[in-house]
Amino acid sequence: MPEGDTLFRTAAGLRPYLIGRSVTAARAQGPGPTPQVQRVVGQRIDAVDAHGKNLLIRFDGGLEIRTHLRMNGSWHRYRPGERWRRPPARARLVLEVEGSVAVCFDAPVVELFEQRTEHLHPSLSRLGPDLSKPDFDTAEVLRRMRHSSRPDREIGVALLDQGVMAGVGNVYKNEILWIERCSPFTPVADLDDPTIDRLIATARRLMLANIDARRGPERVTTRGDHGAPGALYVYGRAGRPCRRCGTSIAVTRQGTDLPRSTYWCPTCQGERPAG
Repeated sequence: MPEGDTLFRTAAGLRPYLIGRSVTAARAQGPGPTPQVQRVVGQRIDAVDAHGKNLLIRFDGGLEIRTHLRMNGSWHRYRPGERWRRPPARARLVLEVEGSVAVCFDAPVVELFEQRTEHLHPSLSRLGPDLSKPDFDTAEVLRRMRHSSRPDREIGVALLDQGVMAGVGNVYKNEILWIERCSPFTPVADLDDPTIDRLIATARRLMLANIDARRGPERVTTRGDHGAPGALYVYGRAGRPCRRCGTSIAVTRQGTDLPRSTYWCPTCQGERPAG
């Protein structure tokens, strides 16, 4: 699933071709605003922003489009008449402006709504502070972590809650916890504030290091560590030796609402509690 840095870079890549230009054609297919998307034709695009894992396009007429890419979605930008790299049948949304065509492929979420209702949106209104934003508020993240409706939940689940902190996906979750030698299975209530602050700080450091396309591939959590070959410390490395101690990396499914794969070192981070 694309994480916050991917959406930040996607928005940055689309802006030069969309901002300030009027939509000359628009179409959508699949569930969502299939006929209503025609309402943006003739409107100028005022903003293309990322908020957590959401990409938001705002128009001067007061409309807004939200896409969420989930596991397989992506945005492409083409020149008029250029051949697309994916089949047209997979295009969920197409926006044409002078000189460019923006295509969103395979996104399960495409929504059109009034900008004035954004603060009431069931998903956007509950998002926590965005790791990629200059005004990121660590204290607010800690408050949300502590005042969750599920204070006994494990930290490996809590880090993925976009209502606590927007932008962390499963790759970063695993990497953050390994870097900080924290067990994914520790209940949030059992962690002190300095530990949670370190997890938040590491999440923000990794996110900011990867939002600049000039710095190489995204999701490179080992950048600067010349003793660690490869782009990742622990994610996807089940059965392979821990880069710190050599113990075989373990993997299991974690969470109840949407179980995700958790990779960890039983020596550096501790064995999974029984039961």
